[in-house]
Amino acid sequence: MSFWRRVACAVLLLVVAVSLGASSLAPAGYAKQDREAAGAPPSHAHWLGTDEIGRDRFARVLYGTRISLFLAPAAALISTLLAALVGGLAGYLGGAWARAAMAITDLFLSLPWLFLLITVRALLPLNVSPAFSVLVTFLILGLLGWTAAARVLCATGGSLRNTDFVRQARASGIRGTRLFWIHVLPNMKPVLYAQFWISIPAFILSEANLGILGLGVAEPLPSWGSLLKELEGLVSVGEEPWKFVPLLLLVIVVTSFQLVLSKQDEVAA
Repeated sequence: MSFWRRVACAVLLLVVAVSLGASSLAPAGYAKQDREAAGAPPSHAHWLGTDEIGRDRFARVLYGTRISLFLAPAAALISTLLAALVGGLAGYLGGAWARAAMAITDLFLSLPWLFLLITVRALLPLNVSPAFSVLVTFLILGLLGWTAAARVLCATGGSLRNTDFVRQARASGIRGTRLFWIHVLPNMKPVLYAQFWISIPAFILSEANLGILGLGVAEPLPSWGSLLKELEGLVSVGEEPWKFVPLLLLVIVVTSFQLVLSKQDEVAA
């Protein structure tokens, strides 16, 4: 493992550990309001100041990091499973099944990802509970984000269809989808792992985009998207630089993922 990859792993582990300790590091919580210190700059009591209604921004950054970092993998798991079912199975079956699956995949890929995401989210109720908004946001990401991985897995399934161990399994009497589940899918694990990890930073950024537009996680729950929305009214970086901490953290985490996943990109290719 290279030096920079080790550094990236250490950074990600540190961010995860700090977000898990949010309740200890910021006992005031993300929703408690200090009306007498609304919009206050950083201080001993509020390390990153407070927002316009007096909530501790440091606490909101920690809890928002927890939500984004732990639910993006959940969305990545959903999308990877769908890609395996649609792309991997279609590639293994071949023929009309593969052509139909790839036609559907190409249709999804031809649509701008962000516009599709915004459209689907906007069609759903916006006035929902915070917990339900988290579920809706990452379900949408998972259910719409499988197409790129499906193409890769379709090619992988097609290449495994005529391998010696699959022919031997057919000769021993194993047929149909049972053959796929027992012999083909386990041999897709390296590609499945790669697609899973590659999807995580993409879903983190997608949630941030939805949050900036007000279509992500609902208040009072924080996420990186809702925290970045606070930057809309800033004129310059020097005006209130502490507000850029969520953006800096997002850049660091996504960059760290890219460094860690450089090996996975080679596997997926």
